[in-house]
Amino acid sequence: MLALLGLCTIALLLAAILTKRMSPLVALIVIPVAAALIGGFGFDTGKFVLAGLQSLAGVVGMFVFAILFFGIVSDAGMLDPIIDRILARVGTRPTRIVPGTTLLALLIHLDGSGAVTFLITIPAMLPLYDRVGIDRRVLACAASMAAGVNFLPWTGPMIRASAALKLPIPEIFSPLVPVQAVGLVFIFAASYWLGLREERRLALVPGTTGSAGSAPGPATTARTLSDAERALRRPDRFWINIVLTAAVLGTMVFLAEKVPPALMFMLGTALALVINYPQVDAQRQRVDAHARAAILMASILLAAGVFTGIMQGTGMLRAMAQTAVTFVPPEMGRHIPFGLGLVSMPLSMLFDPDSFYFGVLPVVAEVAHQLGVPPVQVAQGALLGQMTTGFPVSPLTPATFLVCGLTGIDLADHQRFTFPFLLAASVVMTLACVVFGVFPI
Repeated sequence: MLALLGLCTIALLLAAILTKRMSPLVALIVIPVAAALIGGFGFDTGKFVLAGLQSLAGVVGMFVFAILFFGIVSDAGMLDPIIDRILARVGTRPTRIVPGTTLLALLIHLDGSGAVTFLITIPAMLPLYDRVGIDRRVLACAASMAAGVNFLPWTGPMIRASAALKLPIPEIFSPLVPVQAVGLVFIFAASYWLGLREERRLALVPGTTGSAGSAPGPATTARTLSDAERALRRPDRFWINIVLTAAVLGTMVFLAEKVPPALMFMLGTALALVINYPQVDAQRQRVDAHARAAILMASILLAAGVFTGIMQGTGMLRAMAQTAVTFVPPEMGRHIPFGLGLVSMPLSMLFDPDSFYFGVLPVVAEVAHQLGVPPVQVAQGALLGQMTTGFPVSPLTPATFLVCGLTGIDLADHQRFTFPFLLAASVVMTLACVVFGVFPI
């Protein structure tokens, strides 16, 4: 009975989110609370919810202050010299332009926002692509690969996986550092190959404007900042912002077990404000400027705490897993993370991040746990593709349509061109997990 109630709860949650009958925030709160009351748990529902919220306090704190920190140092212009240097050095050779695009998108994606990455990278590089005649689909692909492989501890999928399975982020992320390095090597190699292919095509057909039919653009790639952006820039504090960022990220990666990531981002945010905007009014304005994004994601994470707290506290999750285990041969259990890694990227075409990480992943992890597989391996398998490499081509994310709109290409063209590269990146990283012993094959 409990397993059936849990199954109905998750099915209703997925249906409500995927059909957009409810927002993720509403669905994650209302549906599990109603299920708990129907199951006869009464006032114990509040205890389950509180336990779920308490388990996510550190994750929510880290995510909120990570958004504020990267927003503040970006406002101060920390990335400007790096971006301008990349734009100045790529020249007019596609073998430099395409990898340069990947590097630029990779650096901008440090804040974890795919939309911001595309909004900065594509307009900055598009005139150069049009001038040289490079296919615009290559620009979309290069930016998508960089954003997709860059699954950092403060990005949405990592935060969701940690929240859904109640696992510390360093426990999930640290073993994936060498795996991500392999992924980065792959995308830069793929970018170079794409550039080389464009060089050969353009040499064979001089003066072509690319298969996307783009018209020649301006002969410059210099970015233009608005008056408001220039007023926020602090170019004289570039190096201190670089040192501060390196200290925050370095501590998070190498000392995460001793220093909570949330504390590092809190301290980093406070220091970034004092260093760049010492006036109290200016500090408040910078926090206000980035608060909307922080609060939106924090509210979804807290709502997910309601869902996971109830699903675990009532025993529905365990009951479903125990039922599912009877259909899975015990010897197949150890293959779950590897199999999930292989299919996680295509699953992005079927599930949005909230429905997968909060609805599907906990059940898969509990089934794996029943078969002796650590839940952290299931989380790592999912992160190799589900709304990481998969999000830039998924029709379930606004960022995909942003890429198409900024480059002026059709969604179908973008998906057909970019999907194989993102899938290959996911498969390469899955194999790297096996090689590095993150999980078995």
